[in-house]
Amino acid sequence: MLADQMISRIEYMHLKGFLHRDIKPDNFLMGLGRKANQVYIIDFGLAKRYRDATTNRHIPYRENKNLTGTARYASCNTHLGIEQGRRDDLESLGYVLLYFLRGSLPWQGLKAATKKQKYDKICEKKLSTPIE
Repeated sequence: MLADQMISRIEYMHLKGFLHRDIKPDNFLMGLGRKANQVYIIDFGLAKRYRDATTNRHIPYRENKNLTGTARYASCNTHLGIEQGRRDDLESLGYVLLYFLRGSLPWQGLKAATKKQKYDKICEKKLSTPIE
């Protein structure tokens, strides 16, 4: 039920033409009272339209982008500097659900001398972690 609602919230954002770009557990809330079973998504500070408002064309493919969002939950493409799309929100949600299932992620706690090196290590670990 939780995963279904989280997917639905992201799908709704995408249908409205927006990417969230910072999917992580902190950005999902549960309602109160009669809405206690309702999932809400918050923090649209990094959200971006994925279609041009005037032409309705998809944003162009770009590389060499800085990491946007939270490295722990960021998609591999985001780590690699590729412009984010809808699939990246969904990949991030997959990492959130894996975190909920396991209580931690295989790339948590990695150490490095610089933030860039840490992000590179996280990316390498994500790419080498089997799906099973």
